[in-house]
Amino acid sequence: VTETNNVHAVTEGPEADDAKCSFHHRMFLEPREKKRSMKALVVKQAQKACSCTPAKFKDHVFGFFPILQWLPKYKLREYLLGDVMSGVIVGVLLVPQSIAYSLLAGLEPIYGLYTSFFACFIYCIFGTSRHISVGIFGVVCLMVGQVVDREVEKAGYDLEPAVLSILPGTAAQANTTLTPVNQTSQELLCDKSCHAIKVAATMTFIGGVYQVAMGFFQVGFVSVYLSDSLLSGFVTGASFTVLTSQVKYLLGLDIPRSGGIGSLIVTWINIFKNIHKTNFCDLITSFLCFLVLIPAKELNERFKSKLKAPIPVELFVVVAATLASHFGDLKGTYGSSIAGHIPTGFLPPRPPDWTLIPNVALDAIPIAIIGFAITVSLSEMFAKKHGYTVKANQEMYAIGFCNIIPSFFHCFTTSAALAKTLVKESTGCSTQISGMVTSLVILLVLLVIAPLFHSLQKCVLAVITIVNLRGALRKFKDLPKMWHLSRVDTVIWGVTMAATALISTEIGLLVGVCFSMLCVIFRTQRPEAPLLGWVAESEAYESLSAYKNLQTKPGIVVFRFEAPLYYINKECFKSTLYKQTGVNPVWVKAAKKKAAKRMLREKEMGSGDNQTSISMDFVSEPLGFHTIVIDCCAVQFLDTAGIRTLKEVCKDYEEIDVHVLLAQCNPSVRSSLIRGEFFKEGEDHLLFHSVHQAVDFALGTQGHSGTSSSK
Repeated sequence: VTETNNVHAVTEGPEADDAKCSFHHRMFLEPREKKRSMKALVVKQAQKACSCTPAKFKDHVFGFFPILQWLPKYKLREYLLGDVMSGVIVGVLLVPQSIAYSLLAGLEPIYGLYTSFFACFIYCIFGTSRHISVGIFGVVCLMVGQVVDREVEKAGYDLEPAVLSILPGTAAQANTTLTPVNQTSQELLCDKSCHAIKVAATMTFIGGVYQVAMGFFQVGFVSVYLSDSLLSGFVTGASFTVLTSQVKYLLGLDIPRSGGIGSLIVTWINIFKNIHKTNFCDLITSFLCFLVLIPAKELNERFKSKLKAPIPVELFVVVAATLASHFGDLKGTYGSSIAGHIPTGFLPPRPPDWTLIPNVALDAIPIAIIGFAITVSLSEMFAKKHGYTVKANQEMYAIGFCNIIPSFFHCFTTSAALAKTLVKESTGCSTQISGMVTSLVILLVLLVIAPLFHSLQKCVLAVITIVNLRGALRKFKDLPKMWHLSRVDTVIWGVTMAATALISTEIGLLVGVCFSMLCVIFRTQRPEAPLLGWVAESEAYESLSAYKNLQTKPGIVVFRFEAPLYYINKECFKSTLYKQTGVNPVWVKAAKKKAAKRMLREKEMGSGDNQTSISMDFVSEPLGFHTIVIDCCAVQFLDTAGIRTLKEVCKDYEEIDVHVLLAQCNPSVRSSLIRGEFFKEGEDHLLFHSVHQAVDFALGTQGHSGTSSSK
């Protein structure tokens, strides 16, 4: 099949009008043959996948373990000092945050340290980004904590005091750790904390499997549905839920953690119901920590260009608060809630609880998607900034293994974290050796220092968590600028944020994705469709509604539809075209038929010549234009409904002596038109490569018609 287009031949002289119509050099475009044999494609891919040469095997191994590529090329003198410095600083900042975020995930503090240690170490082996810091992320911890609380309660650990009092051999305190009544004698050794980490580790394992599967099947494109505005709104909304979950620790209240739909509202109701039980020791401690942490964090940000490294104020606060709690016996004197015993060393590895997989498999899907989306987006952002490339599918492998392997060592879900990545980059990080150094810092804490945090108040950890939410909550300051740039993105941000905060994190993410896709559909359903005018002394045509001093050619209307033409917007295309041209061909045809019938009736009745001439004038009333040129440069594709619509438009206008020409169709649209038999034999002149060519052709055709009629 050969696609042809008429290109107007410029002529001069007295016979120019005839030449404009008679000479149209054809531009022959011969499309390349596309081999679409599925069998040949499958065989080719199978041969490519199954063939194994030493070079190919080496490439696969080096691609799967990127550390083998960059570590032998490591520039010791150039990189080592910056990597060690950034690794130590991130490690120092990570210790108190790991303990604090464990509280958010509903787990013991030691598990947060385990998670940070393994995540930094494993990403160094599998990751392709040189700068991101992988570890505990507040939003992911919140989502893990909600599932952990649900499963712990379902297992029967959080029984009410009234129930506890009737159980033999149990204490009646509300916060006592109990084993479920229906457990066998073998399982009695696993208390509430043990079951909680079982749930978290199992969900982490499943989430990691999902992420590795995404990398294997190369479905990284899923992340494109999570736009920047959607992710930002999701993180901000989840930050409100995180903040709400920590308020009870600030006040020293012993209230159950709410989960499910509307948990934020339920939690605030419970807080106000129990506000009279506030522990003033925890409240004062929280207030003092806020007074220290917030100004110090602001100073760190304001003078980060002058400081060689940020001041580890969180660590200072944790040390000071631990000492004050220990020597002041705040738990014994005032009943403050403390972190409790934190063991040293590592627990023996244990596989996930396979029986819990059906309970958490669905919950792991949004956690896995959020984890890899944030990791990939941060990796690409910093790679672009520093002039190197990352592999999105390998990043999914990396974050997947950062979850699968640690799940056997009592860890929970991890992802990249923006705040720690910024610290890591600003303190001289060049490679992931800094991640190794961070792991060594946390290892030192695990082996030696961890038990010293026994007396640390939980309200201090809650303050650290809340202060680290400042970045997400500051997005409200950017709303005016975001609204100015894109109102649609701002609305997506607001809807996602509100749904995440007021309904639930998982539903909020789903609402955000669905709403953003609906916005795309709505924008193509009601697109811009202006009339175009000619830019003098050029071949360009631009919107008459957007620019001044544009010229129009007599008898020619140029129309541009700025969206794909498919079943959703086909009616919009027709109605907008009719509105812009001021002529609905269906109505004109109906009016002509009605006038013709009236003429026939009057003729049969023997009416006067005057009325007949009036009817004839009405039938032959000029429309004001003879050609419509449709600029298809913004039409990315056509479906069957779109092709049918174009056929109908051309047919309807032809019946009232108006020609429709198509210009600037891309190869996909041209191919669709040919397959849809849009062109009849001898009508290939309807398609042009530019608006200027189409207008010249219309002017030449009309000039020739006028000359012929005068002769």
